[in-house]
Amino acid sequence: MSDAVAMTTEAEPDWQRLHPATLALAVVKLGPRSLQFLPAVAALGFTGNWLWIVPAIGAFLLISLAAAWFQWLRFRFLVGDDEVVIESGVFSRQHRTIPFDRIQDVSIEQGLVSRALGIAKVGFETGAGGKENDASLDAIALGSAQALRTTIRAHRSGEVPAPVATADAPEAPPATEDRLLFAMTPRQLLIAGLFNFSLAALAVVGAGMQFFDGLLPFDFNVFNPMDWIDIAEDYGLDQWLLAHRWIAGVGAALSLLLIGFASGIATMFFANWDFRLTREPRTLRRTRGLTTRTDVAVPVKRVQAAILVTGWLRQRFGWHELRLQSLASDGEKERDHQVVPFAKLGEIDPVLAEVAIRRPGAGQAWQHSHRIVALGPIIGAVCATIGGGVALYLGNAVGWLGLVAAPLIALIAFWAARFHRWADLGEQVAIRRGAWKPKMTLLPHASVQSVDLKSDFILRPLGLATLVFGVPGGSSLATHEIPAIPLAAAQDLRTRILAARARS
Repeated sequence: MSDAVAMTTEAEPDWQRLHPATLALAVVKLGPRSLQFLPAVAALGFTGNWLWIVPAIGAFLLISLAAAWFQWLRFRFLVGDDEVVIESGVFSRQHRTIPFDRIQDVSIEQGLVSRALGIAKVGFETGAGGKENDASLDAIALGSAQALRTTIRAHRSGEVPAPVATADAPEAPPATEDRLLFAMTPRQLLIAGLFNFSLAALAVVGAGMQFFDGLLPFDFNVFNPMDWIDIAEDYGLDQWLLAHRWIAGVGAALSLLLIGFASGIATMFFANWDFRLTREPRTLRRTRGLTTRTDVAVPVKRVQAAILVTGWLRQRFGWHELRLQSLASDGEKERDHQVVPFAKLGEIDPVLAEVAIRRPGAGQAWQHSHRIVALGPIIGAVCATIGGGVALYLGNAVGWLGLVAAPLIALIAFWAARFHRWADLGEQVAIRRGAWKPKMTLLPHASVQSVDLKSDFILRPLGLATLVFGVPGGSSLATHEIPAIPLAAAQDLRTRILAARARS
């Protein structure tokens, strides 16, 4: 009997719990959640029950902390030789088993509080589609998170798995030496922030100044030209009409530029501080972030396409951004993986080589889409002309806006049609489009799941067709198309792409 008891004890699985600091994170999360409790507190104040406000807040905090403690107590996980098992739930229990072979990516994320506590959130992407099919461990020790990632990576690459991570285990050594492909310096972040000029912060600043207008020790709005005119009058500049107007115009313009540049620099620094792209045996690993540190892997074999994005001004200085469309998504905010946020083409080419995608050379011959692609905006310009004429006929002077805007719309559309280009590079196709924000998609033939050849009553008489490529991954399918090209060229390209797909 004693032998049987001993065998049962040895077979007991080594279940682990989340780090106790999970409770500290629950306290931090109470801040946003407490906003939902404010209406109840306000109701007590309006009804005159002031004595109940403090007990109500205390009860809310106590119940919230008790619920967090019960959730922590009822959550446990087990790291086996080839699977991760997670049990959770207070009233209804959920038991989930995730084999290592099903895990496409292990991401590590650290917020500001998590970094101070030395813990991290580990996410498991299974590739089953939908966030509900993924799993995560909200808070485990950073060393254990890195050891768990190394163990799963070693198992998937066919190597001998590292020892199973425990709560106090040190970080396991990497299976092979990793190579640094790209990193961003503070100087590069500053330049990227200047090119990332954004006026999105203007609405926030303007709303804040209006909201706190009564609390500010001064009465001045940087967005109001009249306030700048008042400054000009205080200094006697109103005697010179030209100087008076210059003060108002220059002051408002400098305010816009300052806020726009400051917001762009701040966004770039917070999002991409200490950006590092590393080549591992099976993945490209990206780590970045100042307050929230993220660690995301892009499996090389799951990359479907590369997308080079730049801007009208950035292109003049040779700066580009590289995104990879992959079967492994990059969360809800990014449909594609941003692996190089801001770099010269010479720094991007080695990254493209790691995923077996090449960029067209400087002497590449490009083919153009037919100018018929500008038909939609031109029809809109015609409608604007008709609407403006009707408005003027009815005595509304606003109609002049339609008459002035219509030819500009048509000219811009006709000019932008020049930037719809494509090139067949043998084993991949390159698609370029956009004048203000040029984008080039590099699409390997083997990644294309389907090719739709579309024609309509406008394209058919002109002998034209549009190719739409079905490519799994982050980007929407409509972005991968070659519009209005000769029918024979479209059929030939479609045949060769499908043949390459069949060979692979």
